[in-house]
Amino acid sequence: MLFKILVILHTLGATVWVGGHLVLAATVLPQALKQRNPDRIHHFEEHFENFGLAALLLQVITGLWLTWIYFPGFQNFLAFDSFLSTYIAIKLGLLLGTIALALHARFFIIPNLTKETLNSLAYHIIGVTTLAVLFVILGSGIRLGGLT
Repeated sequence: MLFKILVILHTLGATVWVGGHLVLAATVLPQALKQRNPDRIHHFEEHFENFGLAALLLQVITGLWLTWIYFPGFQNFLAFDSFLSTYIAIKLGLLLGTIALALHARFFIIPNLTKETLNSLAYHIIGVTTLAVLFVILGSGIRLGGLT
């Protein structure tokens, strides 16, 4: 029962995180770029940031817990001897990439966001959204027994 609850919570977190970034990348960002208006991004982030970060934290906690269930004591989970250990390792790499992009954007781009620097943030948004979609693909692969 615990396993099923963790998968549901993990999926709900992914729904919020990925869905929010898809909305940002597919609707808000194009409008902001077309109008050269960074306020559109700021407005979206005001409403999404805390909820989105909570969803990501939920995914990290449930993901680590699920990993513990698959690999008790985290033994051999980075052995790359099964699709499961490989997918989990890749998901951890995607998480590190997401954190790196988010921190760079939060501390270096967003505080100085102007019409002129909007393209830099656009690359970060597209990057984080791409990583988020890859999270879903790999997560589906874990639940489906691999994607090949």
